Amino acid sequence: MTTPKIYFERTLAKLRSLFGQGLVVTVSIILFIGMALSATIFMFMEAAAPNTLTIASGPAGSTFQATAEKYKTILAKSGVTLKILPSEGSMDNFNKLSDPKLDVDIGFVLGGQVNGANTDNLVSLGSISYQPLMIFYRGETKNLLSDFKGQRLYIGAKGSGADTLARTLLQANGIKPDGSTTLINTLAIDPEKALLENRVDAIFLMGETTPIDSLRHLMHTPDVHVFNFTQADGYTRRINYLNKLEVPKGSLDFGRNIPGDNLYLIGPTVELVARESLHPALSDLLLEAAREVHSAASPFKKRGEFPAPLEHEFRISEDAARFYESGKSFLYRTFPFWVASLITRALTIIVPLALFVIPALQVVPSVYRWRLESRIYRWYRALLDIERDAFKPSADQKRREELLRHLDHIEHTINKIVVPAFCGHLFYELRLHINFVRARLLSGHLPAESNPSGNSLRE
Repeated sequence: MTTPKIYFERTLAKLRSLFGQGLVVTVSIILFIGMALSATIFMFMEAAAPNTLTIASGPAGSTFQATAEKYKTILAKSGVTLKILPSEGSMDNFNKLSDPKLDVDIGFVLGGQVNGANTDNLVSLGSISYQPLMIFYRGETKNLLSDFKGQRLYIGAKGSGADTLARTLLQANGIKPDGSTTLINTLAIDPEKALLENRVDAIFLMGETTPIDSLRHLMHTPDVHVFNFTQADGYTRRINYLNKLEVPKGSLDFGRNIPGDNLYLIGPTVELVARESLHPALSDLLLEAAREVHSAASPFKKRGEFPAPLEHEFRISEDAARFYESGKSFLYRTFPFWVASLITRALTIIVPLALFVIPALQVVPSVYRWRLESRIYRWYRALLDIERDAFKPSADQKRREELLRHLDHIEHTINKIVVPAFCGHLFYELRLHINFVRARLLSGHLPAESNPSGNSLRE
């Protein structure tokens, strides 16, 4: 019965014979090969495009949440699962993306929201839509934002895009939260209900946090007005991340002629922001989904206007820039996503390995041969030393007997050397020269013709 120890020794002997090396070197080669294979498998797995993504969207019912749902449906067709993580809005999305402890890959962020925060590890896949600020109010028509001074204003939840933009615009008009003007940004209030019940005088809303149905209902409520930014051109020149948006007369509801006149709004763009580590294939899929969702015309944009590589606080990623310039890469344009992903993984490993292996195939055999030859040639120094000691004038018979024993030890050690067949001639030549030196020691003289190679080792 073969015990594990005997099996291990036999296996090790076969490996030692295969590599032609000693125990330490053989084990080292095996470990190196194991590590190389492990690294290759790790690279193969890491190069794969993940089939799951997490997006930070917005509150339930918001345009951000509705957009994320559309993305989810489109990505599912390519076998990619999109997990939707609800949030409080744009700033909350940015904070989630910036936190390395959270598993978030992408999110919707409004232009002008970051305010100088660190964005080094985040990139933009481009702007996907406009996000207009809509101010609903009751009572007399107001032509300037300064007309809201001294009133109760709901400016959106704290940290939301509406909150940030409203404060910027009000401050530009000299309105600050003081004894006469009240700025409300608590989540506990229902802004639509508060306006209709006259608990606030105006509400600042953006689609990132406001349910679409609420916006539609307010637009159709007779006693509620939408503030017309007649100074839109001036705002966009002073605040560079804002855009002027024109809603033509009757375009929201032709039958009821809503709006009754051309309506001018202002607002930033929504950027699709991702972590820098986002896989290029997933970047392509997301931009394809964005093109499908956002390329249609709407009251606020022309057909094909979005997505667009508009750079604001976040730099446009290299993968997104390539997509806008030439579309999807050849593999993902030609093959299904999962097939292209497998090919990409293979190429990611094969190409670097080829660049390493091809030169190595030329160099390694020479280095390996030199290593084997050096192990054999170093014994010639010992033979030369024995030969010189044996034929010094002071060498007597006792000294030569000692040298013979030393020579026997050398021969015994050399016989343990395992060399591959292509170096066999060097091994047998060394043994032949050992016998030649032994013959000299036994005879005490050197006939030149007795040297098997025709030359003395000392020449």
